[in-house]
Amino acid sequence: MSNYPHPLIAREGWPFLAAALIAAVLVTVFAGWVWSLLFWVIALFVLQFFRDPPREIPTEASAILSPADGRVVTVERAEDPFLKRDALKLSVFMNVFNVHSNRSPVDGEVKEAWYHAGKFVNAALSKASTENERNALWIRTAGGADVTCVQVAGLIARRILCYVKGGDKLSRGQRYGFIRFGSRVDVYLPLTAVPRVSVGDKVSAASTVLANLA
Repeated sequence: MSNYPHPLIAREGWPFLAAALIAAVLVTVFAGWVWSLLFWVIALFVLQFFRDPPREIPTEASAILSPADGRVVTVERAEDPFLKRDALKLSVFMNVFNVHSNRSPVDGEVKEAWYHAGKFVNAALSKASTENERNALWIRTAGGADVTCVQVAGLIARRILCYVKGGDKLSRGQRYGFIRFGSRVDVYLPLTAVPRVSVGDKVSAASTVLANLA
């Protein structure tokens, strides 16, 4: 899989943005600015939601990067439900104003990918990790560390997009997926990992270090 060229507006948003702009222009032409104002507001919202800016990627070898923009809602010891191990769990909640591209937290090989259908409860809640629709990647680093990265749908998110599968190689910060309209990403790390963030911290995909592998 090649690196995404960072065109500023995510490709997943092109149809939505085109439709919003066409609607706004048509209403402006045929009904005037007053009637079209709401349509232009919607177009601006779509534009900001699907923005996909390039990021500076830390090169620290032991760094685990944030796979998503948003706010840290979980830093705790928990069971990794995919690899059936005790792990350090870090969760990032994305609201509708965050960038929704998902990036690989590490360099490594995707050993396996899992998709689970589920509910669409508020992604800020802990139960979303086990009850909501989700897509998980098991990534093994060159050093042999196992990292599980889970895209979780949210209350109004209805589409998880993942572009990698077992056997694919990922580079840290590489774009591998997208979640449409508000969600979370869970990361499960070895218990020896040292967290670098706390609950409530704001993080940026590919540029914020969540933790370090010991």
